[in-house]
Amino acid sequence: MTYLRNSLRDLIKVLIVFTLCTCIFYLALRMVHEEYDRQHRYDPPEGTAIKVYQPLDQGWTDRLSIFFRLGE
Repeated sequence: MTYLRNSLRDLIKVLIVFTLCTCIFYLALRMVHEEYDRQHRYDPPEGTAIKVYQPLDQGWTDRLSIFFRLGE
């Protein structure tokens, strides 16, 4: 009976420690997410930045051909 009581007490201790560590980890992830969420990722570029993407004027048949050729 004592063995069962001790193992149950140990199990409860492990569950409490696991729950606390899980909560701390979750809160740390939330803090990191909030920090990155506050950053402005899409600010217009400053300095000597140039635009490198220029869409091509293609018809729908050309686009369909590229779609089938690349398998996307």
